[in-house]
Amino acid sequence: MVHKSVTSNSDQSQSGRPRRALVTGGSGFIGSHLVEHLLDHNTEVCVIDNLSTGRISNLTSVIDQIEFIEADVDKGLEQITSNQPFDEIYHLAAAVGVELVLADPIRSIKTNIHQTDAVFEYALEHGSPATLIASSSEVYGKPGTSVFSEDDDLLFGPTSITRWSYAHAKAIDEHLALAYWHKHQLPTVICRFFNTVGPRQIGRYGMVLPRFVQAALNNEPLSVFGDGTQTRCFCDGRDVIKALPKMIRSHDCVGRVFNIGSDHPISIMELAENVIQTLDSKSKIQLIAYSDAYQPGFEDLRHRKPDLDRVRAAINFEPKLALTDTIRDLAVEIQRDSVQGGV
Repeated sequence: MVHKSVTSNSDQSQSGRPRRALVTGGSGFIGSHLVEHLLDHNTEVCVIDNLSTGRISNLTSVIDQIEFIEADVDKGLEQITSNQPFDEIYHLAAAVGVELVLADPIRSIKTNIHQTDAVFEYALEHGSPATLIASSSEVYGKPGTSVFSEDDDLLFGPTSITRWSYAHAKAIDEHLALAYWHKHQLPTVICRFFNTVGPRQIGRYGMVLPRFVQAALNNEPLSVFGDGTQTRCFCDGRDVIKALPKMIRSHDCVGRVFNIGSDHPISIMELAENVIQTLDSKSKIQLIAYSDAYQPGFEDLRHRKPDLDRVRAAINFEPKLALTDTIRDLAVEIQRDSVQGGV
């Protein structure tokens, strides 16, 4: 399915024509915010998304301003009709979420490696536009450090533990990106996202914040896995997406890996309490063992905090939105979707 239109008043690329961007996974919660941001800054946008985890409703307000192709990435690249080259490619499409990876590891592995390579091959054959790939903090595995820096050694669990397949696949994506840069001079940028949250994110695949918010709105128990003392750093996707165009357009970022997110940790128990308080909910908190939530032998990290020195130095990145604001905005959207029938 292809929807087409032309966006006018675009910024000029270096060749003097309007700037054009391809966003894979553009109907996802991060991708759709990025699409809107690019359009607001006068960039023509083409989106490829198979809608397996994204929602077309995320693009309702802009669908007439973009070219939208509903397909897997490799098939969608073959359906692009414009002869105008892209100036930049944002590859956000991926199989994400612990539950999704555990439920279908074969599809997740193939999706996260094959589709990424398809993007690089397309870029190489179509003018070598700057290409940014969304990686993940999962690539760090389970290191002994409390703060994760981009050049740290990676330590994965055994291949017999399914959850580590996602980390392996994303690490291979990064190796591909760097190899295309070194061998073919394809300008690539790698972003390791840390617990990105916000409006349009859904809890269907184990995403913790929308799951908590949904339960709190219904005054149902908030299920905290493990003992709740594990810590994470949550960053609003609307802060993250503003950094991506700056990175992809910076020569200093090419061929490099960047952490991106917040570096203010909060325990999952504190997060649950924060959601209940922010939404004035009557919900209680219940602890659930990892083996009951996922599968026997499931491994999780006690703490996950990014070192943001590199991205701060490169583009002066600093998240602005408070977690309580993210919680409220997510709640408003969940309630609106409920009224509209969950479209």
